[in-house]
Amino acid sequence: MGKLGVAAIMSLWVIPISIMVNHIVPEPYMDEIFHVPQAQQYCNGNFKSWDPMITTPPGLYYLSLAHVASLFPGMLLMNNTTQSFSEACSTSILRSTNAIFAVICGVLVYEIIRFLEPNLSDRMATFMALVMSLYPLHWFFTFLYYTDVASLTAVLAMYLACLKKRYTLSALFGTVAIFIRQTNVVWMLFVVCSGVIDFTLDSVKSSDKNEKQRVNQELHQTSDKKGETLRSNLRKRKSDNSSDARSRLSISKMISSTEDTSGLIYDIYAVISTSWNMKWSLVVKFSPFAVVVLAFGIFILWNGGIVLGAKEDHVVSPHFAQIMYFSLVSALFSAPLHFSADQLRNQFQKLHRNWPLSLLLTLVALITGFASVHFFSLAHPYLLADNRHYPFYLWRKIINVHWSMKYMLVPVYVYSWFSILTLLAKTRRKIWVLVYFLATCGVLVPTPLIEFRYYTIPFYLFMLHSCVRSSGFATWLLIGTIFVCTNVFTMAMFLFRPFKWSHEDGVQRFIW
Repeated sequence: MGKLGVAAIMSLWVIPISIMVNHIVPEPYMDEIFHVPQAQQYCNGNFKSWDPMITTPPGLYYLSLAHVASLFPGMLLMNNTTQSFSEACSTSILRSTNAIFAVICGVLVYEIIRFLEPNLSDRMATFMALVMSLYPLHWFFTFLYYTDVASLTAVLAMYLACLKKRYTLSALFGTVAIFIRQTNVVWMLFVVCSGVIDFTLDSVKSSDKNEKQRVNQELHQTSDKKGETLRSNLRKRKSDNSSDARSRLSISKMISSTEDTSGLIYDIYAVISTSWNMKWSLVVKFSPFAVVVLAFGIFILWNGGIVLGAKEDHVVSPHFAQIMYFSLVSALFSAPLHFSADQLRNQFQKLHRNWPLSLLLTLVALITGFASVHFFSLAHPYLLADNRHYPFYLWRKIINVHWSMKYMLVPVYVYSWFSILTLLAKTRRKIWVLVYFLATCGVLVPTPLIEFRYYTIPFYLFMLHSCVRSSGFATWLLIGTIFVCTNVFTMAMFLFRPFKWSHEDGVQRFIW
């Protein structure tokens, strides 16, 4: 199996479905009406042209140029109707850019799984990667010309390079990710924090291990001599000469203490103190990221904001309810993880085991959730007016069906978040989980429009870290079944249930 198996199996569904979508929907649809013409302007060599309705940077268009350039010689030989490079940039060819990225993304998921759990069999890692490639929001936009698939691919490549401690390469992929979608700067900061956490704590562990081995060796060499006297001298000498090592050992003991909430405090203290001691090494290691973030800050000052076009419709807003929606959507897509009898029992046992603190945290989370949906539930004009998107129906038929419904959903939101964070804490340190939560908030809270596409990257990071070590084949099979059923429904609605608006010509289709 392995990564070649992932690429081959994914091609078996990517190619035929791409052909079917291009046959039934040959013309650009929805946001494609902006992206496709813009990419075609670049194909014509008109790099100064820019559609003011496009909000994201032109990274996808440049990647598409490279993709078309790789196909162009073969197209000239096989297709007599294609006589120029601009003619090769058809809608179907531009869409195939995302098909290629989807396959690459599947391989990256496989590589990350193998890195996180090297003892996992190739067959199981392959199966996990294939299931994750079917995640509905990612799978659906594989067949259209949107930025989502390329964005996820670049972020995962950045993350994998950082896990392997190839920081310059990681920063390069991060630059590509930001050039595709500017909010990926938040995920670059997340990757930097994750890298710093791993780098500092691994250094502490390594120093601890070496110190213990040295001390044990010295104790063994002197064990047959003057007995307790020399042992006492050795301990004194160790105390005099190795105070720094003992300090690191103390930190190591503190960071391993993650059984309760205080473990987070120990983690933060350990990372900050160790980072300060290693500050110059960290500056050198992570300086490529600093250059990219600095350049991005200059861009924001020059652009007058983070959004490129249509700024009046994409104003940064405090949409705290968005992170509530993310938790529930993610929990529903991975329902076997969150709503199983074992997980429900574990959550209640954890609440009962440390009930005063757990009760306080639950009350704070509930109050925050009620405040978020009451004061910060935004209804963007696009959401209210466009009945082609599924969030339109979810907003009208569920969230806004009655004034009390949005409040009744808060306990479900809170449980979903607790379940997500608990599952992550089983495999990652609590400081990493905190950084993940803050990064997710940083991406979703400023976004006024409810778009499930924005949930893809945090969902992938959650799945990669929460499921790899703790979930068996049956769980992954159930999750894959949910994905496949959702994909069949949404693609069938998109392709075979078109409708028309009375006030506008043209065929409309249901879309995420």
